[in-house]
Amino acid sequence: MSTRIGDILVKAQKLQPAQLERALRVQEESNESLGTLLVQLGFVAERDLAASVAELEQLPLATAEQYASPAECAQQISKDFLLRHHAIPLEETDTHILVAMTDPRDSYVSDALELALGKPVQPLVGVSTDIQAALEKLSPEPEQLDTLDNNSFTSLDANLDDIEHLKDMASEAPVIRAVNQMIMRALENRASDIHLEPTENGLKTRYRIDGVLRDTETPLATAAAAVISRIKVMADLNIAERRLPQDGRIKIRVEGREVDMRISTVPTLYGESVVMRLLDQGGVPLQFESLGFEGENLARLESLLARPQGIILVTGPTGSGKTTTLYTALEQLNTPEKKILTVEDPVEYQLEGINQIQVQPKIDLTFANALRAILRQDPDIIMIGEMRDTETARIAVQAALTGHKVFSTLHTNDAPSSITRMLDMHVDDFLLTSTVDGVLAQRLLRRLCEHCREPYTPSAELVQQYGLDRILPPGSPLTLYNACGCEHCEHTGYWGRTTIAELLVMTETIRRVIIDKGDADAIRRVAISEGMNTMHEDGLRKALLGLTTLEEVERVTQAENETI
Repeated sequence: MSTRIGDILVKAQKLQPAQLERALRVQEESNESLGTLLVQLGFVAERDLAASVAELEQLPLATAEQYASPAECAQQISKDFLLRHHAIPLEETDTHILVAMTDPRDSYVSDALELALGKPVQPLVGVSTDIQAALEKLSPEPEQLDTLDNNSFTSLDANLDDIEHLKDMASEAPVIRAVNQMIMRALENRASDIHLEPTENGLKTRYRIDGVLRDTETPLATAAAAVISRIKVMADLNIAERRLPQDGRIKIRVEGREVDMRISTVPTLYGESVVMRLLDQGGVPLQFESLGFEGENLARLESLLARPQGIILVTGPTGSGKTTTLYTALEQLNTPEKKILTVEDPVEYQLEGINQIQVQPKIDLTFANALRAILRQDPDIIMIGEMRDTETARIAVQAALTGHKVFSTLHTNDAPSSITRMLDMHVDDFLLTSTVDGVLAQRLLRRLCEHCREPYTPSAELVQQYGLDRILPPGSPLTLYNACGCEHCEHTGYWGRTTIAELLVMTETIRRVIIDKGDADAIRRVAISEGMNTMHEDGLRKALLGLTTLEEVERVTQAENETI
């Protein structure tokens, strides 16, 4: 069975042949099954393994609805037994009992359950984390040492000064499983952040998916202190310090790819609030087309990247994809002939062949100080994580003047505002116009689910209001789409995100406006007259192409529209 499972996973492109060979070598020296080893090594996801087992055994996979209400007879079986053998009774009929199992061929488990429950067992294939989550909802057995007792956590929350006790509770198996399961589910749901918020009644958990927060089931809601302490232990934070904010980092390997997590804790009224930002290195598509850049914007951007020197700025609010865009640009320029150095806070993704520096303010390794140092390293390309002060901006300008290509980010609403922000940082206008090649402003908006989107023809009033007839070439059909919702997109109507952008290219006309002390509105008018497409127009174009909805474009570009 082991080899056949491996072959199915390889055929489904869920496993590399080299990874299968490695796992088989490890299996020779251990008593573990191949499937368990593949998951432990991070080569495959538990859900992919379960699907392969179901295909091999020709059995159905247990559904989320079945896990939601396990059979009452599950209470008759020792939870320790069910946890140890990864099984749970899901449904009882007059003739048989449906049982979810990670290994449906385990006759020992089937025979034991049949003997205890007095009915034949009909196996289903289950995912280990789903089975564990369903078992955690069952009433705990008093005699079980590894099962969470809510009363023990009630007393724990009332006596948080007992740090050693807190460490012990954070190290217990159920807490570790709960935290691991929470991270796995966040990755499976494509979440970018996990928010753990203590409340008067326990712990609230939310995932940020496609830029929008969604409530989710909270693991061990009554064990807020233990769950948060477990995360702090993983991030190497001070578990005894609950009065001050702390920042840390966790690096793990999940499903064969590296995942970094940035951890931030702040004290609140009912305890510490924790935000975990998931940086999935294997899930980042470092290609402009994959990010949503296309047409004239992409052609102009690639033209700017081809220039040997000058500054390219990427602007937008937090979470708008600026860093990913910069990494994509660096990846495209990363050749053996060029030396690339970055200064970041923090280093979000490690890029092979690029020298990346982590800012350390505590030892005075600031953006400005690091930038001075790397200029003596003979770089060709420099990336500055963010221009936060006048000193950093001036050094970046000097670097561009001496023949370096410089990338950086700013926090402004649109591209023209970045010019005025640089001037506010006391960068001389003649130096600014001589070094800045272009400014890219961007936002992320949700993509329509292709399985359930529904087309409709916009009314004449809507076409006139948004100028939709001017967005596409003459004669192109004007069709918009509604977000409906289905099982694939969890009934949200959206799946994934794409980028909308506006690219301001420095021209002689814009240089004259800047020298003449023109404001952001004046710069914007000239840029539009010279062919710049605004983010709103880019969003409308993507709506007409069926990538998103008009409502999503309005939601994301509302602040921009108010400044026009």
